[in-house]
Amino acid sequence: MTEKARIGFVGLGSMGLPMACNLAAAGYAVSGHDIRAEPMATLRADGGTEAKTALDAAQGADLLILMVVNAAQARQVLLDQGAAAAMAEGGVIALMSTCAPGEVEALASAVAETGRMLVDAPVSGGVVGAEAGSLSIMVSGAPDAVESMRPVFDILGANIYIVGENPGQGAVAKAVNQLMCGVHIATAAEALSLAEQLGLDRQVMLEIVSGSAASSWMLRDRGPRMIEQPGAVTSAVDIFVKDLGIVAQTGRDARVPLPLAAAALQMFLAASVAGDGPLDDSQVIRAYRRLTGRPETG
Repeated sequence: MTEKARIGFVGLGSMGLPMACNLAAAGYAVSGHDIRAEPMATLRADGGTEAKTALDAAQGADLLILMVVNAAQARQVLLDQGAAAAMAEGGVIALMSTCAPGEVEALASAVAETGRMLVDAPVSGGVVGAEAGSLSIMVSGAPDAVESMRPVFDILGANIYIVGENPGQGAVAKAVNQLMCGVHIATAAEALSLAEQLGLDRQVMLEIVSGSAASSWMLRDRGPRMIEQPGAVTSAVDIFVKDLGIVAQTGRDARVPLPLAAAALQMFLAASVAGDGPLDDSQVIRAYRRLTGRPETG
């Protein structure tokens, strides 16, 4: 079925749009919907079709991919607007957004009542990975449903990890990933802010830690942007407010203390409430600079 599958795609944001375009370029019939007209026009130019509503995108689709903001939006699309029931009989839905595990599990149960199946498949890799088709995808769901989605996942990602058969397990894996990402960014910002406060050359300090045992992928990627004026956004501060909030919820539900994640969340919150929420997540360093009374641009 998958080779000729009709794909609905809801959520053509900074990651969703290149993902949908990659599927269209691979020869799939992709019908995409977003609340904004511009990304739908881009998808059309790349071989897909525009859907006026999420319901239209799902109508008769064999596969439906959601890259919406959160589980509440996914529930609205799938159940309140009827997208799940509008799919072809036996259709499979891939929820590729970052959501809380318990919310994904509950949503999968509700979707099953419509005769469709939900695969939990959050992604990591950002805009660059979405554009290159090199995302890491953390997948959980019924084996048959996962198998239906596998050729699509192979186009969207370079690393496909099957983490379990129950929707929600993929969300757990993504929460663990985001815990480490958020802490690494906040730690890098704290360290570089300390160097600034004590008068060290920021570029030299970045080179030192990037080439030493202190290094991490996040430091090497975000560090250069931390010591520059705010510019292009690859992932916003507010994304980590959301994702670390999910991490915190996951820890509470499992009764697992997560003190480092909690501290990182507070710094991203501090940046967001100061008006930096739409900025690149590297700009969490501005929250540290404010604590020491230095100019926000360093």
